[in-house]
Amino acid sequence: MSKSIKIYIAILVLVFALILIAGRNDQKPIDWRPTYSVNDKIPYGLYVFDKEINGLLKKQKIERVSAITPYEFLDSKYIPDTIEGKYKIKGTFFNISEYGTSEAGTIDDQSITELFYFVSHGNNAFLSMKTFPQSLLDSLKIETNTSFQNENITSVWLANKKVNPKKYAITEELGNYYFSKIDTLTTTVLGYQGNKTKKQINFIKVPYVNGYFYLHTQPVAFTNYHLLKKDHYQYTQSVLSYVPKGDVFWYTKGQNNESISDSPWRYILSQPALRWALYLSLIGILIFVIFNAKRKQRIVPILKPLPNLTLDFTKTIGNLYYQEGDHDNIIDKKIIYFLERIRNEYLIDTTKLDDDFIKKLHHKSGKEETDIRELVFLINEHRKSYHGSLEEDLIRINNAIEKVLH
Repeated sequence: MSKSIKIYIAILVLVFALILIAGRNDQKPIDWRPTYSVNDKIPYGLYVFDKEINGLLKKQKIERVSAITPYEFLDSKYIPDTIEGKYKIKGTFFNISEYGTSEAGTIDDQSITELFYFVSHGNNAFLSMKTFPQSLLDSLKIETNTSFQNENITSVWLANKKVNPKKYAITEELGNYYFSKIDTLTTTVLGYQGNKTKKQINFIKVPYVNGYFYLHTQPVAFTNYHLLKKDHYQYTQSVLSYVPKGDVFWYTKGQNNESISDSPWRYILSQPALRWALYLSLIGILIFVIFNAKRKQRIVPILKPLPNLTLDFTKTIGNLYYQEGDHDNIIDKKIIYFLERIRNEYLIDTTKLDDDFIKKLHHKSGKEETDIRELVFLINEHRKSYHGSLEEDLIRINNAIEKVLH
């Protein structure tokens, strides 16, 4: 190894070492994504809530449901043997997430239907999310809305002052989502949000057959950031005080860093037959590549095309005629060449160069009729001439032919 190469390597090692030393003390940027994951310790995760839920919901049994959908969980607890059917469990279905659409990986429409059936049997559901599934809103005859960004919410509070009379200045990540329409005859307003000029409903209790739905539009109140900031945990405690006593079934699927894959192979991999067909195909392709790697065709050499000797010969003869000043002969050769191309390409008789010839060539070639007429005129004039042609005549006829042929 030469001395110069050793110097270059030493310089590169030194540069990399300086980069590592300079970046060692850089602080990792804070992840402000609202994941609502029970495993995330970032500001808008639910790690603290997951650890403290037993203290927030005192003397209540908490069962986490994460492996299956709400439909699969509740349907497995249903006993259809009785007249009206019943569930082996009794309590409150509990869910905290940012959005309630099936695309967000929370609660699908089939699970919403099963949830209604679960509540109708004397159970409850507590849902805290910015938006709710449309099928849920339609069935409960309520509507939600969101304000413009310039209409910022500055505080949240409970409707019942006996539970908690204080207003909490929760502004970070607080969305302007609220209930814009409710059935005032049956729905109980439990909480509000707003500022000095307006008040919006963000927490309601809606009866359904023999049970109740508790709907809350500010899930950010349950995140790490707000549970650890000042007295915000008191607001969370007050909201949770409305959860009925009894067992709580906390649906956490999608909150354990699980997500629905957006891979185009998702459906194929979810079906055993298609999955094995894909695996066998990939294995077959791999075997084919391995056994044929050494049987590749040798590189085909690039062969230069043979030179067009006829074209070179024609150029040589043309230059000879031109140097000898035999312009008349060159014009005759160009006219013969032109008429030959017309006969071969357009199948037009060239015996008589008249108006009929001009029209046929115009229609078949698409060239300007004036250019064709000028060329025919020059050819006929050349044929009538008895004196030798000049260089100017050669240039005129050559240019006229080029217009028609190209």
